Amino acid sequence: MDFTDFVKGFTVVWNNLDYLAWGNFPDGPISGILLTLLMSFAAIIFATLLGIISGIGLTILTGWSRRILVVILGFLRAIPVIMLIFWAYFLLPVLFNIDVPAIATVIIALGLIGAAYIAYAVYAGMKAITKDQWQAAYSLGLSKQQVIFYIILPQAIHMMMPSFVNQWVSLIKDSSLAYIVGVAEFTFLATQVNNRSMVYPTEIFLFVIVVYFIICWMLNFAVSRFTSNSKI
Repeated sequence: MDFTDFVKGFTVVWNNLDYLAWGNFPDGPISGILLTLLMSFAAIIFATLLGIISGIGLTILTGWSRRILVVILGFLRAIPVIMLIFWAYFLLPVLFNIDVPAIATVIIALGLIGAAYIAYAVYAGMKAITKDQWQAAYSLGLSKQQVIFYIILPQAIHMMMPSFVNQWVSLIKDSSLAYIVGVAEFTFLATQVNNRSMVYPTEIFLFVIVVYFIICWMLNFAVSRFTSNSKI
């Protein structure tokens, strides 16, 4: 491949840039990069909230309730993401007897697996807080819930933020697996563009790599700036 062909390949990307960015919107549903961002953001919010709740559960629960939670989280961490997306897509409509959109099943699947990893990050952060802080908080007359939410949990989240970012980045990348249930996210549309041209796969998927890199780098940069400026 000479330089001229290489440039022509990126011309194909440029000519389809609008389609890759948001699909046929507003004349059709949102897709492409915009859909990837929306799905990833929704999955990150869902995974983080559920993960924090589960992490607190690992810390304070005992007996059978904790064992059940450990088994559920272990199961979610053990199965491949693509299999959970597949199961959610076909099982949720059967279980709830409703038509669950494919995008919703992907968000739920990504959120569940992300929550399992975030839960153990929160648990590790909370366990790292010294017992002296727990005892000092109790001596001030605070309830267990107040100690967790006002003293222990903020410190744990701040310490484990790098682990959070790693999991958020994984969720963004794993959103590309939505193609198995026909969701027209970024890589799905890039594959369509490649199938139409058939001669510039290197340039098209190099563009995909660059876009994912920029998204993940911007997320990491934003969180780094936020954590460096925040004080607990």
